[in-house]
Amino acid sequence: MRSQIRLGKVFGIQIGLHYSWFLIALLIVFSLNAQFHLANPAWSVGLVLGLAIATAVLFFVCLLLHELAHSLVAKARGIPVREITLFALGGVSQIDGESTDAKTEFQIAIVGPLTSAVIGLLCFGAVYALPKAVTPGIAMLTWLGYINFGLAAFNLVPGYPLDGGRILRSVLWWKSGDAERATHNAAVTGQVVGGLFVTLGIVQFFFGANVGGLWIAFIGWFLLQAAGETRRQASLKRAFENVRVGDIMSHDCATVDGHQSVQDLVERLFKSGRRCFVVMDDGHVAGLVTPQDIRQVSRTQWPVTLVDAVMRPLEGLHAVAPETPLGNALQVMAKENVNQLPVMSNSHLDGVLSRAEVLNYLQTRAELEQ
Repeated sequence: MRSQIRLGKVFGIQIGLHYSWFLIALLIVFSLNAQFHLANPAWSVGLVLGLAIATAVLFFVCLLLHELAHSLVAKARGIPVREITLFALGGVSQIDGESTDAKTEFQIAIVGPLTSAVIGLLCFGAVYALPKAVTPGIAMLTWLGYINFGLAAFNLVPGYPLDGGRILRSVLWWKSGDAERATHNAAVTGQVVGGLFVTLGIVQFFFGANVGGLWIAFIGWFLLQAAGETRRQASLKRAFENVRVGDIMSHDCATVDGHQSVQDLVERLFKSGRRCFVVMDDGHVAGLVTPQDIRQVSRTQWPVTLVDAVMRPLEGLHAVAPETPLGNALQVMAKENVNQLPVMSNSHLDGVLSRAEVLNYLQTRAELEQ
């Protein structure tokens, strides 16, 4: 999940918000406002609302610290971290790579719940140290203490991709030595946990929990989807285990002169059925152009717009080598949100890898294995 509003960088890691964050932020402020008012009816409306907003902000700071803990341990173990995104169900760290061993996976996973537990202890320690009179500060710290302990406990549930599911994966990996099988089994457990959450939420909804029950069911649905996607990725990784990019890439790349008009290129696209052209400039590869790039230009401008104005320059593309494992190339596609990758060796374009080639390979393999 990519952030849609960027807030800045912390320790070199981009921090951002997904639009869905605003929904949960409003719900938390509304809930805290009602809770604080009910517990302390003598407090003014302005005080209660201000306290609710401040508590909600600190809660999201706690979530950010939880995710930062994951990210900083990953970076310390040599795994790049692109960004942290806060969204409706919490936070997610965009880690560009995977753990190389079970120990690293365990360390990255466990540090999040530990961080939340430590924050909870600090909050309750502050409550204990402060005067016993009920004050806004005491109310805020008490709520943050409970919610951080709850966050730590929830994340230890062994449902992938929760931290507990990743801890389970690391243990299975350590015992079996098979990372892919450990991922598959942890994802299956995640689907079971997600299904239980959905069932529990629906039952609670019909027995009077109302929004709370629906929220639990929604979390379960999210776990089901995420765990299912993880299972599919694990299956694909097994299918691509010994396949290299050079085995399935397209060698006969169609080319187009960068000084041609987009209108001319569109006519060639319709006639050839190809979805990707290599753009040439004075005999050298300049970039790639696809229908997605063409759509950025109004139809009325196609006759007067040159191809090199809409192409993706080669230096801005993440090229892969023919010997790159296919699974790694697909991860690059997903990270860069592209459907094609240039395949290069010794600064020479050897071909283009597209999702179409990958799908054709999978279809052929499935037919032969039936």
